[in-house]
Amino acid sequence: MKSVDNKGEAKGFDSKFNQEIHSEIVRAGKRTYFFDVKSTRNNEYYLTITESKKRFGDNGKFHFEKHKLFLYKEDFDKFADSLQEVVNFIREKQPEQNTTQEVDKPEEKTEVVADPVKDFSDVEFEDI
Repeated sequence: MKSVDNKGEAKGFDSKFNQEIHSEIVRAGKRTYFFDVKSTRNNEYYLTITESKKRFGDNGKFHFEKHKLFLYKEDFDKFADSLQEVVNFIREKQPEQNTTQEVDKPEEKTEVVADPVKDFSDVEFEDI
């Protein structure tokens, strides 16, 4: 992450465009969400929400699949209101059934030391 001074201005940039001002990370099971506040050329803040999932190809190598939303200040209230409405709807219509606990709980791993090369390739995103 780029450093941010106490005035909220990003340091170390040649351009004022797309400056990262603040970030929050949410790890949720096999997904990671990034909430990044960035700045436009006119120094107006906006939010990017990125979902990142680790995917494995046929060759055994992995890559991160990312989906990104851009949310601008004029839409914050509408977005937050609609998000709250659908969250309330889901909570009312479908009470929790331990699904959130399973998502938030880290996966249990059984340590088997057999093949150091295989163990090296099983590095989880959260371990990096």
